[in-house]
Amino acid sequence: MQNKVGRGTSGRLRIIGGELGGRRLPVPAQPGLRPTPERVRETLFNWLQPCIAGSRCLDLFAGSGALGLEARSRGAAEVMLIEHAEPVARALQATVHDWRLTGVEVRRADALRWLAGTPRRFDIVFLDPPFSADLLVPACARLARDGWLAADAHIYLEAAAKGGLPALPADWSLVRAGRAGDVAFGLALYEGTRTG
Repeated sequence: MQNKVGRGTSGRLRIIGGELGGRRLPVPAQPGLRPTPERVRETLFNWLQPCIAGSRCLDLFAGSGALGLEARSRGAAEVMLIEHAEPVARALQATVHDWRLTGVEVRRADALRWLAGTPRRFDIVFLDPPFSADLLVPACARLARDGWLAADAHIYLEAAAKGGLPALPADWSLVRAGRAGDVAFGLALYEGTRTG
């Protein structure tokens, strides 16, 4: 795949569609940084197209920022990018500034600690943590338990294909799933209390 960014290497990723379509997103060299492949992003945003305009999005393990910024490009009203690594968060802040993006906020924070704060409801959540860190299950649990999800929220999950996606919280249902190389990915729907 052209412009492939490998583990721990720097490069650029293409924003696929929307108002930022075709722009090249710089990706800093950072051990463990594994951007979502372009064909997976294209599939995901085809799935999300009916509900993305005007949505509030949380990219909890932002990394390159490709998921959150693709959402912003395609009409999301609000995008929160959470990234723990300082150089990566700094690169995201520089991109948001250089591209003069409104409605996008970058926070340097540990994802699980950030979820221990005061919840805000999001319509779409992207969960693509480092595969070796075992963060997917605890992140799902906190999102499900602590009031971070709006009614009918969609949650994107990405994991190593060899282990597959984890069991979902009781009020989530897996509505789409796929595999690409060593990546398993899926889209879940939150079916909890509709308090908005």
